Amino acid sequence: MIFDASKAIILEDDRVLLRPLQPDDLPAMLEYVAAEPELWQYSVWPPNTTDAMRAYLENALEKKANGDSYPFAVIDKKTKAFAGSTRFYDIQQEQDRLQLGYTWYGKTHHGTGLNAHCKLLMLTHAFEALQAQRVEFRADANNARSIAAMKGIGATEEGILRQHTKAWHGWRDVIVLSILADEWEATAKPLIQNKIRKHA
Repeated sequence: MIFDASKAIILEDDRVLLRPLQPDDLPAMLEYVAAEPELWQYSVWPPNTTDAMRAYLENALEKKANGDSYPFAVIDKKTKAFAGSTRFYDIQQEQDRLQLGYTWYGKTHHGTGLNAHCKLLMLTHAFEALQAQRVEFRADANNARSIAAMKGIGATEEGILRQHTKAWHGWRDVIVLSILADEWEATAKPLIQNKIRKHA
């Protein structure tokens, strides 16, 4: 797997545009800080203040520069709105694997099918363009909504990492799920495509 974080990656279909996150996205991101505090309930260090969101963005771009991550801005093409952000991270080129996460959307985009479009674009890129063997997902073990969404696109639960991550509220348990390359075409891709058809 060869992943070059210095090259612009644009992923797009008729519903959503995923483009590289950039510094001037901060004003759009700040709109979600005070208005939707529930978005950050399960964040390790919630970007729920202006300074915290600025640090969140700077950290994302720093990790991109180091080749560890590739953060995207999510643009809803229906409304032409900045809908949220997501990224590839913990990119392990020698092991043909990466993680998909840091995903959040404003609440007006929840339940609209937007997430299915994003996941189809990102997983298609991971498995078909990058030839990844494994895409991993992690979440707070108490985040039932996120866990259900990951299982709903065909991810298999692998277990719980107990007291894995120190967060703002103390130690948290982390659930690990994954999709493997041979599961992509057989199971996960059709599941996501079916979700998209239901929202068409």
